Amino acid sequence: MLLFRSIFCKLGTYFATNRIMKKIVLAFVLVFALNLIAAQDINWISLEEAVELQKKTPKKIMIDMYTVWCGPCKLMDRITFQNKDVADYVNKHYYAVKFNAEGNDEVVFKGEVYSNPNYDPARAKKRNSAHQLSRYFQIQAFPTTLFLDEDLNTLVPLRGVKKPQELELYLKMFKNDEHKNIKSQKAFTEYYRAFKPEFIQK
Repeated sequence: MLLFRSIFCKLGTYFATNRIMKKIVLAFVLVFALNLIAAQDINWISLEEAVELQKKTPKKIMIDMYTVWCGPCKLMDRITFQNKDVADYVNKHYYAVKFNAEGNDEVVFKGEVYSNPNYDPARAKKRNSAHQLSRYFQIQAFPTTLFLDEDLNTLVPLRGVKKPQELELYLKMFKNDEHKNIKSQKAFTEYYRAFKPEFIQK
């Protein structure tokens, strides 16, 4: 009898432990799933694709100018570009382009071909030479979020990491063409102070 009790006790402990482990695993799965739901992907396309789409359905273009070695670029990817409100708004109102400012892609823009003739493949994951397109846009810091209007003219290059609500101001200002009424730093300051952010940021 004692032997049977011992066996049943061990079995009971085993199944109880298994139930606890299953609950722990389930909790981790739920947390992971919720994070996936909360995170949203922007529909990134190439600059050439954005220009072609713009001919049929005019929208402004948002370009994420980044480099592979840039830590702040990865931070902005995580906290801003994967934010659901940001992604939903960008996908609806903009053509979004992610461009490696030190990469080796050949790009045609406004009838000109831009490349990176000094690109070093051995430094593909490190600092490399600047792409001609990034020189054209006078990009000097990373990340830089560049906005182009429907005629492919530069609206503004935003330097540095922008949190969701910081980017929201520019996304909505340009989308609604409110920037056309802002003629001075004072006017922008007043716009900034009056702006009521709606995006949720963690």
